[in-house]
Amino acid sequence: MPEATEVLIVGAGPTGLMLAGDLAAAGVSVTVLERRTERSQLTRAFAVHARTLELLDARGIADELVAGGVRIGKLQMIGDAQLDLKRLPSRFPYMLLTPQYATEAVLAKRAEALGADVVAGADVTGVEQDADGVSVTVRQAGGTPRTRRAGYVVGADGMNSVVRRALGFPFPGRAALRSVMLADVQLAVPQAMPVANAVREGIAFVSPLGDGWHRVVAWDRDRQLPVEAPLDLEDVRTITRKALGTDFGMHDPRWLSRFQTDERQVPRYRLGRVLLAGDAAHVHSPAGGQGMNTGLQDAANLAWRLAAVARGWAPEGLLDGYQAERHPIGREVIRDSGRMMRLALIHSPVLSTVMNLLSRAAAAIPPVADRLAAKATGLAISYPAPTGTHPRTGRRAPDLELAQGTGTATRLYEALRACRFVLVSRFPEVTGWEGRAITVAPAAGSKAPALLLVRPDGYIAWAADDHDHDALLTALTTWVGPRQDVDDMTEPLSTDAGEGLMP
Repeated sequence: MPEATEVLIVGAGPTGLMLAGDLAAAGVSVTVLERRTERSQLTRAFAVHARTLELLDARGIADELVAGGVRIGKLQMIGDAQLDLKRLPSRFPYMLLTPQYATEAVLAKRAEALGADVVAGADVTGVEQDADGVSVTVRQAGGTPRTRRAGYVVGADGMNSVVRRALGFPFPGRAALRSVMLADVQLAVPQAMPVANAVREGIAFVSPLGDGWHRVVAWDRDRQLPVEAPLDLEDVRTITRKALGTDFGMHDPRWLSRFQTDERQVPRYRLGRVLLAGDAAHVHSPAGGQGMNTGLQDAANLAWRLAAVARGWAPEGLLDGYQAERHPIGREVIRDSGRMMRLALIHSPVLSTVMNLLSRAAAAIPPVADRLAAKATGLAISYPAPTGTHPRTGRRAPDLELAQGTGTATRLYEALRACRFVLVSRFPEVTGWEGRAITVAPAAGSKAPALLLVRPDGYIAWAADDHDHDALLTALTTWVGPRQDVDDMTEPLSTDAGEGLMP
């Protein structure tokens, strides 16, 4: 018999590890297959935005990651205008610079501590699904192919996803920028803040990574070589000097690479029992540093849905909400990052001057600057809400202070670490959902609505300004599933019993 698990994830990057940890925390058996035999010290992603840090805080691992990174309080716009991130309404009013492998390390430690099985050196060669599950063909290093069986499979295996190709998902789009140069280097003149500039000859971006190394991204407009072409540090130095006036004495590269930026997105994130997340589902320009952040948001959105379905108390239709909510976000990120890249590449002096003046004007108007900062850092992300629902429905839940005596959590995002729905209520606790929801009370003076039901991914499922017991019971049944007797909390409910759950 093939080895079996409830959910199998292909790819142990940040997206796959986040998803694995959340599923394991919800009691779902999960296996992660990773082609690499050891974790790489080389990385592309290094910017962690405020909303992502909030999600990591809701998993108890944000502070560990922040301790080893560099906090950036301003975000550069087009030209020399900057957004002040210190005004963000978040516990994390900054952008964190840290290597992707540092993010992977804290996510992997959490996932494995919760019981996820992470298998290295597992090369997936085939994926087939049927009505009852998914069969995955895996070749271990030096071994013969074996079959693993899972109820659901998630492809989190990057732009060249084997899962996506095996199932025939289309990946329409285009190449946006060719022969971009990447380098991790030491600098004779270390930089405390990211610096970037575009000139007629190309662009250059230099940023600290938080571990003593610096990331350089450069593009030479006049020297478009294939991504397979050898790359010498002098090529990077040359265009950096042209764009920034200096190469900061870069030396001793630990990584040199060329890559091509694509703008692509699968039309659907789900095909039956197989789903895609992160770069397997969407890729875009690196402008704005949204890639890893978007993938982690995918994982947070998918995890609670997949856990509910795998545990048997929600219908499979709940998974369709992942497509409905995350596909438009992916499309928006592709559009916005591409627009930023194209604006940065404008080499008309007149147009560059105009864009710089417009950016300065926007940054100088606090309400406009605040909206731009919230959008850039993910705090402005919200999901569609049904007509007639509370205005906060679908929005990011703020990290409310909680009253003493309602458990060990002092903040909402500490309460979310239970990986369950959280009901913030000023009224007596409603029982019968303890296995899937917890109830907390807001601190005195809180401006929260009288009733606030928060999803495990930190978004508001339902809210009410007055205490309406019947409406609350309906909301709990709709979102969290039918009420359970305390004695039956460990038993999953049938699919039919969960048909009221929201998609």
